[in-house]
Amino acid sequence: MQLAIIKIGGNIIDDEAKLAAFLDGFAAVPGKKILVHGGGKLATKVAAALGVGQQLVDGRRITDTETLKIVTMVYAGTINKNLVAQLQARGCDAIGLTGADGNSIRAHKRVHPEIEYGWVGDVDSIDAAFLTGLLLLNKTPVFAPITHDTRGQLLNTNADTIAQELARGLGRSFDVSLVYSFEKSGVLLDTNDEDSVIPRIGPAYYEELKRKQAIFAGMIPKLDNAFTALRSGVRKVIIGRAEELPRLLDGKAGTTIVND
Repeated sequence: MQLAIIKIGGNIIDDEAKLAAFLDGFAAVPGKKILVHGGGKLATKVAAALGVGQQLVDGRRITDTETLKIVTMVYAGTINKNLVAQLQARGCDAIGLTGADGNSIRAHKRVHPEIEYGWVGDVDSIDAAFLTGLLLLNKTPVFAPITHDTRGQLLNTNADTIAQELARGLGRSFDVSLVYSFEKSGVLLDTNDEDSVIPRIGPAYYEELKRKQAIFAGMIPKLDNAFTALRSGVRKVIIGRAEELPRLLDGKAGTTIVND
């Protein structure tokens, strides 16, 4: 049974027109599907309005107690429920979730030797049986990037990581395609040329691209994560523009990462 897990970020959430186009495409995807979303800029705006200072390290938000309240309110509240409502309006029976709901995603507070990230979580496991039950009821889970530690503590967790862990955990029961939305058309040979999309990358070709330094260095961690997911049972990983979702899933757009 096929399952599409699609992750979208702020470049979609913060753009009304792009979001509408994506939701049209997502609602039309046949079969089982899960949406994972990031937070966009709204949490930063709300924090500024409330006078709560924000600190980012390597693009990751340091999550103190007050910031955790804000991201929970914004990610699991405003953004998540608006996505659910808009999908319902498109005939997609969506259900908004965090990792605490149904004990679906369990995590632990990040421990780093040099940086205190605050209430940031790293995923331990997912409840595949619970999520499979929802999918078999034809519900479409929409995950906010909030998890929990099973002891009453919510945690701010990277949405890319949540998407990857969901794909790995559900790969035993479903034929999973994992889609990472991106502001570019896919993995590019030339970052200034949107027509230079590499349509397909396997392990051997990936090593060749790295050896020739023919791939943008900032893309390497994303591709490393993609191959990690493939080795964990995910069938394929697709990178491209979320607004082109149906074409991405059909292999007509973006870059497909495969383990062969």
